[in-house]
Amino acid sequence: MTYCLAISVNKGLVFASDSRTNAGVDYVTTYSKMHTFVWPDERICVLLTSGNLATSQAVVNIIKHDLDDPSARFNLRKGKHLNEVAHYIGQLSQKEQRQHEDAMEKSGNSAEASFILGGQIAGQSPEIFLIYPQGNYISASPETPYLQIGENKYGKPILDRIISPSTSLEDAARCALVSLDSTIRSNISVGPPIELAIHFMDAIEEPYHLKLTLNSPMYKSMQKQWNVGLRRAFNRLPRFEWEEK
Repeated sequence: MTYCLAISVNKGLVFASDSRTNAGVDYVTTYSKMHTFVWPDERICVLLTSGNLATSQAVVNIIKHDLDDPSARFNLRKGKHLNEVAHYIGQLSQKEQRQHEDAMEKSGNSAEASFILGGQIAGQSPEIFLIYPQGNYISASPETPYLQIGENKYGKPILDRIISPSTSLEDAARCALVSLDSTIRSNISVGPPIELAIHFMDAIEEPYHLKLTLNSPMYKSMQKQWNVGLRRAFNRLPRFEWEEK
């Protein structure tokens, strides 16, 4: 399993992902699930992946091949709008899944993969899209300015309570880290290193990027302060009337 999320606020975008993949409790490995494509002053695309590793890696490989192939009918640079790029990635995913569907079904596994695409084309607003295994996609909204793929339930409450379009990019990034940490604490199939990327609106260049392990000073400090803060808030909850007596 995996957990990735993207947040869209007024000042830009935040992307975060774990790096753990597993094929059973005795075979756990790490792979980056964040792929960044940048053409300075033209466009930036960040792709987060979840689900079947073979499918998601094949999709990323085809994306790179199409970028190197002058005769390719479409690639990340040819879309006039980011939703066209989301459609393209959905089509690639569907094609890969169909090729291996029968074999995967016989082995009792799924070839499905999900993606989050985000970024900005020069002259347009930053956007994020969730691309389903079926190839269709949705975008974030002002009411729900974040998207998740993978093991999302443990990290959702903090996003619902904190994130709004007016949230600062820095606070959105901190919220993303807490969301990932909450998931890591509750689900063994999600684990570090954590990757974090921040795209500042209209800065069409390499995003600010961090990779954090359990021993990274910032991550350890965040964990400690969040745990202390939760305990303090819990201890301040109203008392039952018999406790007051």
